[in-house]
Amino acid sequence: MQTQFVDSFVVVVECGSIAEAARRLNITATALAARVDALETEFGQKLLIRSGRTVRATESGLRLAASAGTLQKALRELRSAVAGEQVPGVLRLGSISTALSGWLPERLRRLCTRYPHVELRLEAGVSRDLYHALQRDQLDIALVVAPPFALPKSLVWRPVRREPLVVLAHRRHRSTDPLQLLTTQPLIRYDRNNWGGSLADQFLVSKRIRPKERAELDALEALEVLVRLDMGVSLVPDWARAHALSPDLVTLPLEDAPCREIGLLWPGGSAHKDLAEMIAEGVGLAPIRDAAGFS
Repeated sequence: MQTQFVDSFVVVVECGSIAEAARRLNITATALAARVDALETEFGQKLLIRSGRTVRATESGLRLAASAGTLQKALRELRSAVAGEQVPGVLRLGSISTALSGWLPERLRRLCTRYPHVELRLEAGVSRDLYHALQRDQLDIALVVAPPFALPKSLVWRPVRREPLVVLAHRRHRSTDPLQLLTTQPLIRYDRNNWGGSLADQFLVSKRIRPKERAELDALEALEVLVRLDMGVSLVPDWARAHALSPDLVTLPLEDAPCREIGLLWPGGSAHKDLAEMIAEGVGLAPIRDAAGFS
């Protein structure tokens, strides 16, 4: 059995379409359909029901998709054991986009220099989705904003950055009180569905500020563009950018602003612990602790 075919089948189930899954996997729809046919022959079971351009998994197909994560995890551990590797050969790392476009790539370069055999599989996303992907064993490590809920004790949390909320504004507002700007200027809101955006919303509520909203975005880089065009102001974390802030923008500190905490999450006892430590090296803001908060 080709384990790659199992991975492909899982993508088909997630997409509900062979054509869409083929685009994601960068193969032809004919080749992907052949992989599914091979699996059905291997297991002697119908795995997909085709209806026009869409597909859905049969009961057997759903069981295969549900078991695929366990299979792939066992194979990764087996390869590492056979090769005698101190760290696994593949690292599936999920990260929020601001870290991937800022400080994280340099640390990944150091990791690859120290462990040249490691293959990186990177996934960008919002913290909520990355957290659930980690829970489903689709990621080995997730770099996310601290969740607004208690983490299960099965996960290890390593804080690496704290970014205070600031008011991002056009340079013409550089001498204006930041709270006044939040009250009087249109707000380009950091998406409240994001954990960082929820933190900003809580601050506005605590100050009893009811802003005049102009837009709501989950991408901080795109949000900066709108503020640079003087379409409004925003309340965002002072995140580490790959390049200097545009000269058309200013960040105005707030006296009692909360911080967006960013950290690494991974399952306790994971073979990827050393890789997580390598990523966090030189950034550590607190000792390693488990999800319950114990050092």
